Amino acid sequence: MLERLLAGAPSLDRDGGAPAHAQIEHWLTYLIERRELVPGDKLPREADLAAGLGISRMTLRQALGRLESRGVVERMPGRYGGTFVVEPKIECDITGLAGFTEQLRRGQVRAFARVVSARELPASREVARALRLAPEAPAYEVVRVRSARRSPLALERSYFPAEQFPGLLGHRLTGSLYTLLRREYNSAPHTAREFLEPVKASQAESALLRVDPATPLMLIERTAYSSSGIPVEFARDLFRPDRIRITVRTSAGGHA
Repeated sequence: MLERLLAGAPSLDRDGGAPAHAQIEHWLTYLIERRELVPGDKLPREADLAAGLGISRMTLRQALGRLESRGVVERMPGRYGGTFVVEPKIECDITGLAGFTEQLRRGQVRAFARVVSARELPASREVARALRLAPEAPAYEVVRVRSARRSPLALERSYFPAEQFPGLLGHRLTGSLYTLLRREYNSAPHTAREFLEPVKASQAESALLRVDPATPLMLIERTAYSSSGIPVEFARDLFRPDRIRITVRTSAGGHA
């Protein structure tokens, strides 16, 4: 592998360009994106790769450390260890109020949905409080597994006030629910309040997400509101952090 990699190695620009470690990181990322390096591949020994590139091992380790922090490679110690290419995490940008389909589309990834259950039930105390409903008022519960690249990524559990969205469960529920609310009810979410919290997968959740029980997951609890401030959705979404990398874009406010 070393000779094959070095045959296409870049000529490092050391005169005013990006730092050498950044150029190596970009090059290895390019090889992975082009599937010239695939998940499971083991990179050559650090000493050999650094010597072949004409850089120090410290510079190479900087590049590999950046790739590891992004979830692109994994460095394993021991006799049979080394640096291995892993399945890259999918960027999920939760900036603004967008559904899962749109969040993944920003990363040029196509999302799929499988409906686990869709039913009307009396609102629990938590759901009633979030949606400002009377205790045990009718609410719709929609549970879906969201997938991409043939792998389950998230388990969505959303609640909607039944009186506000009559006949919701009669519509196709495998597409964007936010688009459905906008198109059929003219009541798409406009703002939301979200909380992020690490949790562990239950037995049922682990089966749906194909992970071991008690696997760490990221919970995003969300209450979404219409433009008039009326709650339209309460959701508890569970994400696999081994497959999803959640990002948020921010900008400077009016204060220095």
